[in-house]
Amino acid sequence: MSTDPLLQPLQLRHLTLRNRIISTAHAPSYEEGGHPRERYRLYHEEKAKGGIGLTIIGGSTNIAPDSPSVFGQLYAGDDSIIPWFQKLTSGVKSHGAAIMCQITHMGRRTAWDDGHWLPVAGPSGTRERAHRSFPKAMEQEDISRIIAQFADAAKRCQEGGFDGIELLSHSHLLGQFLSPLVNQRDDAYGGSLENRLRLTMQVLDAVRGAVGDAFIVGLRATGDELVQGGLSAEECVEIAQALQATGQVDFLNILAGAPYDDLGLAGWVPPMGMPSGAHITVAGRIRAAVDLPIFHAGGVADIATARHAVADGHVDLIGMTRAHMADPHLVNKLLRGDEKRIRPCVGLGSCVDRVNQGKAAVCGHNAATGREAVMPHIIEKADVSRRVVVVGGGPAGLEAARISALRGHHVVLFEASERLGGQLKLASMGMTRRQIWGAADWLIQEVTQLGVDIRMNTYAEEDELRALTPDAIIIATGGWPEPPQFEGAELTVSSWDVLAGAARLSGAVMLFDEVGDHPALVCADVMARAGCKVAHVTPDLATAHDLGPTNSAVVLRDLATQGVSFTCFQELVSVANAGNRKEVTLRHVLTGETTLHSVDHLVIEHGSVPMDGLYHALKAGSRNFGQLDQRAMIAGTSPFETRNPEGTYMLARLGDAVANRNMHAALYDALRVCKDL
Repeated sequence: MSTDPLLQPLQLRHLTLRNRIISTAHAPSYEEGGHPRERYRLYHEEKAKGGIGLTIIGGSTNIAPDSPSVFGQLYAGDDSIIPWFQKLTSGVKSHGAAIMCQITHMGRRTAWDDGHWLPVAGPSGTRERAHRSFPKAMEQEDISRIIAQFADAAKRCQEGGFDGIELLSHSHLLGQFLSPLVNQRDDAYGGSLENRLRLTMQVLDAVRGAVGDAFIVGLRATGDELVQGGLSAEECVEIAQALQATGQVDFLNILAGAPYDDLGLAGWVPPMGMPSGAHITVAGRIRAAVDLPIFHAGGVADIATARHAVADGHVDLIGMTRAHMADPHLVNKLLRGDEKRIRPCVGLGSCVDRVNQGKAAVCGHNAATGREAVMPHIIEKADVSRRVVVVGGGPAGLEAARISALRGHHVVLFEASERLGGQLKLASMGMTRRQIWGAADWLIQEVTQLGVDIRMNTYAEEDELRALTPDAIIIATGGWPEPPQFEGAELTVSSWDVLAGAARLSGAVMLFDEVGDHPALVCADVMARAGCKVAHVTPDLATAHDLGPTNSAVVLRDLATQGVSFTCFQELVSVANAGNRKEVTLRHVLTGETTLHSVDHLVIEHGSVPMDGLYHALKAGSRNFGQLDQRAMIAGTSPFETRNPEGTYMLARLGDAVANRNMHAALYDALRVCKDL
C-alpha cells in the first residue's frame, strides 16, 4: 500500500473514500434544462475513471424559484431532476468514486431579471456589488418556505442516489445571514452570532429530518471573511463548534474570503497572479477546533501543495477541482508513479471566467474537458503507424505532435526559432501571467518523452517537407502582428517587439489596445515594471473587455498598483513626430471628438494575421486541398476526406495559422484534427 498521504482512504460515516483527493462543487454550465444530462455526467465520470476519491457535483444547485440560475447551475426545486441524478450517480459510482451534490439558496447573490423575475431574497436589503441585485428583506414566511425547500431538495438528492449532500453557506443565503456585513436585521435572525446562526440550524434540522441519520450531510462554510466588518476567524471557529455540537453535521468544507466583488471572487477562485493554496491554514484552524472531517479547496493546483495540506494536518480531504479539469486522470497518474506527466493547471481561469460570462467552462489547457462525448482524454494507438510532419513549435504544433506520437506515428516537428513554445514565451513575460509558461513546459516535456524528432532553427520549405514523404502535414506556424492602418503607423512599436525584448522603451508610453484580451495587459505589465509611465487606451467600453471577472480583477489590480492609467471609448486616428516625441490623435468613438496627446512612444496591440504561406504552397499537393470537414470536427470524427486523388498527403492548419484566437482554440484544433490520424 502506498505511503503517500494523498492516497490513504478516509472513512466518512458509512462511506469509505479511496483517497484524499476530491473535486469540489462547481457549475461548469453543462446543464440542460437545469438537469445534469449526458455532457454533465460524462464530465464527472471521467474524473471517476481517473481515480478520484470523491466528486461533489452541482455547484450552487438551486432549490427555489427565487434563486435563479445565472451561471448554468442545476435546479433541484422539483422532482424532474431525480432521474438525471440517478443516471449521474450510477455512472460515477460504477468507476469506484463517491459522489455528493451541493444545494443552496443564493440569496442576494443572483439576479432578479432572470428565471421567473422574482425579487431576490436576503436577510436585509444590502446589495452585493458583484451580482448587483437589491434584495427583498425576508419575512418569516419566506424563511419558513426556504427551510422547507432545502429539505425537499435534500430528499431529491437522496432519491437520486448521492452518498450525501453539501449545504452551501459561504456567501450564499445561509452565509449572508451569518455575515455582519450583510445581515442588518434586528429580530431573532440578526444581531448576535446565535441569532445569525439560527437559519442555518433550522435548515439543518429540516434537512436531517428529511433524509434521516444514515445520509451524509455537510456544509461548505467560511473560515474567515478576511474583510473588515465581516465574519472573523474567531466567529467562524465558534460557528464550526456550534455546528459540530448539533450532531447533525458530518463534515465541513472550509474556504475563506468575501466574494462580493470581482477581486473577492478572484481570492476565492484564484487565477494566475494570486498565491497558491493561500487559505490552507484557515482550514487548519477550523480542523484544530472541531472533531469533524475538514475539506478545503482554493487554488490548490499541484500535488506538492495538496500533499502538504493533508500531511501537515490542515485538512482531511483536499480539493483539486480545476486541476482535474486540466487532467481528470491525475490520481491514476499519481498511483502509477507518473506524477511528472500530470497535465498541470496553470491558473488560466478559462473555466470560472467563461461561466461568469454566460458561457460553458473550458480548460484553457485541455480541450477534451467538457467534451467527453466526442473528445478523448486517453489517446489510443492507431492500427497503422504513419509519418506526420508538424510545422511550428507553439502550443498548436506541440499538441499536434504529442497526440500524433501517442497514436504511434513517427513525428517530425520543425521549429524556425531556437526555442519551442511559440507565443507562450511572449505571454509569460509579465509577472502576473508568468505561470502560463507551465502549459508550454508540459507540452515540451511530453513531446520529448514521446520521442518526437524535433528540428530547431529550421525554416521548413515546401520541397523539404515533400521529400519526407509524409502521410500528413500539420501547419501550426501561428500568426504575426497585424500591421496597423492609419496615418503615421510606421512611427509605432508592436507589443510583440516589446515582449520579445526587441524594443526597450522609456518615458511616457501610450499603449493602444484594439483587442481587449491579455496580450496588451502583459505588455503594459512589462513596460510598467521597466519604469515606463503607461497609459492604456482602448476603443472598447471597458478595459480588458474580453476577460472574465477573476482575470480582469487581478490583472488590472496589478497594473493600477504600478500606476498604469486606463482610458476607454477612444480610437486611434493618427500619430506624427513632434520633436523627439510623438503626437497622437485620438477620437471618441461615441461623440467623434478628437484630442491630442504627447507621448514618448506609441505601442500597438492589434492582434495577428496568419503566417499561412507554406500552407497555401502545399494545398495543391494534398489529398484534401487543406480542407477539414466541419461536420466531422463537430461530431468528433476524422475531418479528412479525399478531394484530390492525385494528392500524396493530408494537410491541415491549426490555431493562429488560421485566424487570431487563443491557446485553447489552438489546442482544440490539434486534438480534433490529430486524434484520428
